[in-house]
Amino acid sequence: MTHIAICDDEKSFVAYLNELVTRYAAETGQEIKISLYYDGMELIERYDSSIDLIFLDIQMKLVDGLRAAERIRRMDEKVGIIFLTTLTQYGLEGYKYQAFNYIIKPIRYVRLKAELDQWMKKHQKEENPAIAVANDTGKYRVFLKSLRYLETYKRNLLLHTEQEEIICYKSMKEMERELAGQGFVRCHTSYIVNLFYVKGVKKLEIELVSGEKVPISQPKRKEFMEKLADYWGELL
Repeated sequence: MTHIAICDDEKSFVAYLNELVTRYAAETGQEIKISLYYDGMELIERYDSSIDLIFLDIQMKLVDGLRAAERIRRMDEKVGIIFLTTLTQYGLEGYKYQAFNYIIKPIRYVRLKAELDQWMKKHQKEENPAIAVANDTGKYRVFLKSLRYLETYKRNLLLHTEQEEIICYKSMKEMERELAGQGFVRCHTSYIVNLFYVKGVKKLEIELVSGEKVPISQPKRKEFMEKLADYWGELL
C-alpha cells in the first residue's frame, strides 16, 4: 500500500485533489491510503511516518510548505514531496528539501496521473524496507539497512542507526517479531543485531564493521552462529 498525504489550507482544493488521487487508485489498481491535512503545522504535529508521498502546498497562512518540509525532513529523510504552488520560483526553492517535483496550480488529472506514474515507478524500484517508531520527540521512519543493532535502555529500546540513536517505546519481543525475516537476530536478552554489520564473533562478543562490540549470551550463541553462517553463505 502507498500512503499519500495532501496538505493545503484550501479545503476545496484538498477535496478536489483527494478525488483525483482516488480516481488514480481506481483506474490503476494501486492500493492507496490518503491522509488530509489543512496546514503545515498540522502536518508536522500529526505526522505519520508511514507516509510515502506528500502533496504539499507552499503558500499557506500559518506554517507554509517550505517551513513544513524543513521540519519533515528532520523526521523523515526519504518521504517523497511534490510541492504545489502558483509561482514557479517557490517550486524551484522547494528543491532544497529534496522535492520529487513541483506542480503549478491549478492541477488537472492528466498531470497528476503523469506525476504519480513517475513517482510510483521510481518508488517501487527503490523500495527500501523500514519500520515506524515513536517516542516523546515524535515519529520516525527507520530504514532497516541503516539500523546496526538495538538494545534495551531504561525500560525502552535504543536503536543505533547510521545517522543517529533513537529511543523506541516498543518491547524487545515486539521488535523481534517486526524484524523477523529481515536479517536481524536476537543475540542476547537485551540485544538484536543486523547481520549485515557483523564483522566477526570472538567468544561472547560480536564485532561490528563500525568497530562497536555487542555481547552475545551463551544460550543464544549456537543459534546465532548458525544464522550468521547461513547469512554469510548467501553472500559468498
